[in-house]
This record gives sequence, C-alpha cells and structure tokens, in this order.
Amino acid sequence: MSDEQQNEETAQDKTLVEDQIVTSQHSVTINGRTLEYTATAGTFVLQEEDEEGGSQQKAKIFFVAYSLANVKEPEKRPLTFSFNGGPGSSSVWMHMGLLGPWRVDLGQDGYLPPPPYRLVENAYCFLDESDLVFIDPVSTGYSRPVEGEEAKQFHHFQKDIESIAEFIRLYTTRQQRWLSPKFLIGESYGTTRAAALSSLLQEKHGLYLNGIMLISSILNFQTAVFNPGNDLPYIFFLPTYAAIAWYHKQLDESLFEELEPLLAEVQEFARGEYAAALFQGSRLTRAEKAQIAQKIARYTGLSPAYIEQANLRPEIHRFVKELLRDQRRTIGRLDGRFLGIDRDAAGEYYEYDPSYANTQGPYTAGFNDYVRRQLNFESDLPYEILTERVHPWNYETHQNQYINVAESLRKAISSNPFLKVFVANGYYDLATPFFATQYTFNHLELEFELEENVSMAYYEAGHMMYIHLPSLAQLKEDLADFVRASSNPNPD
Repeated sequence: MSDEQQNEETAQDKTLVEDQIVTSQHSVTINGRTLEYTATAGTFVLQEEDEEGGSQQKAKIFFVAYSLANVKEPEKRPLTFSFNGGPGSSSVWMHMGLLGPWRVDLGQDGYLPPPPYRLVENAYCFLDESDLVFIDPVSTGYSRPVEGEEAKQFHHFQKDIESIAEFIRLYTTRQQRWLSPKFLIGESYGTTRAAALSSLLQEKHGLYLNGIMLISSILNFQTAVFNPGNDLPYIFFLPTYAAIAWYHKQLDESLFEELEPLLAEVQEFARGEYAAALFQGSRLTRAEKAQIAQKIARYTGLSPAYIEQANLRPEIHRFVKELLRDQRRTIGRLDGRFLGIDRDAAGEYYEYDPSYANTQGPYTAGFNDYVRRQLNFESDLPYEILTERVHPWNYETHQNQYINVAESLRKAISSNPFLKVFVANGYYDLATPFFATQYTFNHLELEFELEENVSMAYYEAGHMMYIHLPSLAQLKEDLADFVRASSNPNPD
C-alpha cells in the first residue's frame, strides 16, 4: 500500500461517525410500586453493506430506551419498539403521552393549558409490562443522514421501513434480546409502517414478533382518500361525523341520548342504504336523493340542502368547516372534540387543525426540557416533532394504486400464526376513522382459525386517545392484557 493510499484511508477513518449514547438511572411509581429503570438516549449509526462486502455509514437514528433494572433474566422481558407516523413525525407522542415514565400534563380531558407547560410522572407508564424503545425515523427528532448522504433517500416508503427494520435488528443484537418476546406499537402512519415491518422483519431478518399494537390505524389508504370515483371514504367517515356532531350537541338529543347506540344505527345505515345509494350514482331519483340527504343530515348535523349540494358526499375538510359554521368555529381533524377559530368563517376549509394546535406546544416544550434535564442528552439540533421536510414522501412502490399494507400483515400472520394484533380506535378521530379500520380488517382474508389473532377496542376520544385521561387508563389496561397474553413465556 502506498503512503498516499494509507493517508486516504486514515482520513476516511477520522470522518467516521460514532454512536452517541447517554445512560441514566431513574425510578417511576406505577400502581403503588416503585420501579427502578435505566434510560438510554442517543444515536445509532446505521450502515449499509455493499455488494463487495464493505459497508457505508448512512444515517444517525435517535432513540430513547427504558429497561427495568434488577431483572434476573432480562432476555425474557417483553421488548416493545415504538414509533409514530406522519410521515414526518417523531416518536414523542406515544413516548410523552402514553408509554413513557413522564407524560405531558393536559388535564383530565386533554385540553390545551396556558403556557408554561409541565410534565408529570406517568402513572400509566408501560414499563411495568415491557422494556421500551422509542425510534425517530430519519429527519425526525434528532435523526439525520450522515455527512455526504441525502436525506431524501429515507423519505421513501420502502427505505423508511428498511431503515427502521435495521435499527430494530441492531438494537436487538446489541442488547442480547433475540429471545425476548418482541412487540411493535405504531400510531397513525406508524401503523402503516408497523404492518409493513411485520413482514419485512420476518422475511429479511428472521425476527418474529409476538404482537403488534396499532393506535389509530390506517393500512388501506383507499378507505381515507377522498378522490372522485372512490366512494369508500364517504361511507367510512359517516359514523365519525355522527360521533362528533353528537359530542357538540348538533343532533336531536331525544333521539340519541347515548353515543354507542347512535353509532350502531349509523353504521347499519352507512353499510346498507347509504352505500347502495352511492353505488347507484346519478341513477338515483330526486326523491331518493332527498330521502338519503335527510337521513345523512339527521346523523351529521349538516343541513339536507348542503348534503344535496355535495351530491350526498360531504368530505372531511368541508365537514370540519361546516358543522359549527354558524358559531364561527371549526372542528379538529385529529380529535373532533377540539374547536378552532378562523378569520374567514365563510371559507371552504379550515386554516389549521385545532386538535394538533392543542398538543404541538406542550409536547414540544415537554420533550425539549426532558431530553436535556432528565436524560442528559445534549444536541443543538432542533428536535423535529412533526416536520414537513420529508415531503414529498416517495411512494414509487405503490405507483398508480392506493397504499395497502394489509396484505403484508396478513402474510406475516399466516406465516407466524402466533403473531397477535391489537387495534385501538378513537370515536372522534377524523384522521383514521374506526369504521374504515373495521373494513380493512374485515378484508384481511385471514383463515378462519387466525381471525381471533386480531382484537379491537374503542375509546371516547380522538386520534391520540391517550390525552383523554379516562381513555389513557383504559388503553393502558387493554395494552397490558394484550402483551401478557401474547408474550408466550417458555415454561420452566
């Protein structure tokens, strides 16, 4: 080797990025028990092998992990990997709202408090059931490509899944957790990611999961994209419209005193008479159209005239603007309980999502304080809570078709019949409506004996149902039951 070559290799070695890891010791009280745990915050450097057997550094993935201390056989403890969605979201929402040892305090019902905000110990922390790892995909949180690599390569449906799968493999290997019961928990687009990962982890890495927890699920995008000629979303959003109109007292209280009987009636209408009417299209007579419009109005709080003008198809952005237009208020998309104020009350669309505005400030402030003050991780990079820099997201693997990862999940369950799935739905969620989720899972085409692998629960809250304390308490109980039942410990 020449001196010049040796100098070049030495220079390359100096530019290699190293992992940045910080650990700290803490305790949390859950159900009257004080649990000691280790927190790890930092970055793993992901590398990609080339055809010649070499490797190249690609990205730094930021994560926060919690592991219970003083465990005799930690390899037998359940291990849960958590991520949110977007695309473009960090893992902060479930970390600081549902699973982690500290949560953002939004009061009983989840409404925005005045700043400054505060964190409280999370009495519903999931650490008593499972060790936890929160993952930020590239360009979210503190995760970034290494110098010389373009970020946009990771803003890609398939590359995103592959990079998260590689992180999970790497963490599992380094922490000696291959024999642990393993779980994924994803929220929103994170459920899309989790379903695709279930198959990729098995097929590429031989990493079989015990369970997947889907919070506010969307696997088949045809159920939620309002395109001309696609009538499915109008059918699936109708029960959520009804729930939100009921919550804001826009329906006849003498007819609908309680929510669940109303939803049962609306779902029956939506899958039957309403679906049949939309199927007929312009073949509906004027009298038939008027009759259907009256029924939709009865369930949504919108006027029959408005519904007829929309050709019986009120889409989401019109609904959130129209329902309380006479009060000069708009409705939240992530959570229909929240109200917003637009300058132009006569406009077609709302200016912002009031339910996101309700959480953005408290979660951003809470995490930025927590990561330095308690986890001792320091970075001057902005922690990207929910970034637009990942857009346009590359869906080239799904060109000329709707994204549908339900088949990946079906395949994973069929080849690993011990894989269980829990699905949490918020009644007031207009981002991922519960009726659309039911349709998706009813069309998985699982074999009969595998249908019981999937279970669902419903909460009187929105997309982030855990910001509503009664829903958080019930969700913790439901998730705990699911993990215990799915862990399948080996008998001694």
